[in-house]
Amino acid sequence: MDFKHIPVLLDEVINALNLKQDSIVIDATLGGGGHSQEILKIIKRGKLYGIDQDMDAIKVAAARIQAKNFQAIHGNFASLNINGVDAILADIGVSSHQIDTGQRGFSYITDGPLDMRMDTTKKFTAADLVNNAKESYLKFIIREYGEERFAGRIATALVKSRPHKTTIGLAKVIEASVPGAYYRTGGHPAKRTFQALRIEVNKELESLEKFLERAVDALNPGGRLAVISFHSLEDRMVKQAFKHYASSCLCPPKTPQCICGHKPTLKIITKKPITATKEELKINPRASSAKLRVAERI
Repeated sequence: MDFKHIPVLLDEVINALNLKQDSIVIDATLGGGGHSQEILKIIKRGKLYGIDQDMDAIKVAAARIQAKNFQAIHGNFASLNINGVDAILADIGVSSHQIDTGQRGFSYITDGPLDMRMDTTKKFTAADLVNNAKESYLKFIIREYGEERFAGRIATALVKSRPHKTTIGLAKVIEASVPGAYYRTGGHPAKRTFQALRIEVNKELESLEKFLERAVDALNPGGRLAVISFHSLEDRMVKQAFKHYASSCLCPPKTPQCICGHKPTLKIITKKPITATKEELKINPRASSAKLRVAERI
């Protein structure tokens, strides 16, 4: 199986995790195993758990990584059931392999079935969504998850042209529903809608919220949590979650005295997100939208 993978912000991630030889680590989004391979070079006496909901990733990583202190686990990172760890990494979003494999249905450039499932053991697909959802709901997810200003026009066009079966067919319907000048201002007309559908099919934002809560509980004091996001919705969630867990008080602003009893459980390491260097962008343009945020368990 061809599973091309260039780990994003690799040096920055390794530095951020503050690894020791005996560290217990979770790579919550294993993918092609690029980050995991570098982590294993450091934690000689430790343990690495690599989690991914994509069985293709599990199979490839398990074949590539032969270290005895590595364990690949099929599942969603939101369902972490491992405690007492020293570092957790999550590289959120769709992988290059998933995009480049037309049969997986993530790409609006390569034709394939309307699938978009990261975990192919699940039943609900993008075809189920676009062919059965109400127009008002399609408009909502395209606007909210894709941040698409023409969400209403696109949703109307999708409903009128049902049924949809292929990615290219869907992309053409979207392209025909937006102004011709879209390419000059927003990239490919289908980009934001495909993102929105993918997020909804895989319940990505709900999973991220659960993961952040679970990850904080799983970390040992002094343990690091590093999260790479690729669009503003994810980054905003990570930023707000870190702020919440790092706050010493959650009372309304005008409350004269703290009565909530909240205690901070995280210390924010990155006041601003870390982004790719010019050198990395030359090698891996996909890193252009990557943002890394890091926090430490108190």
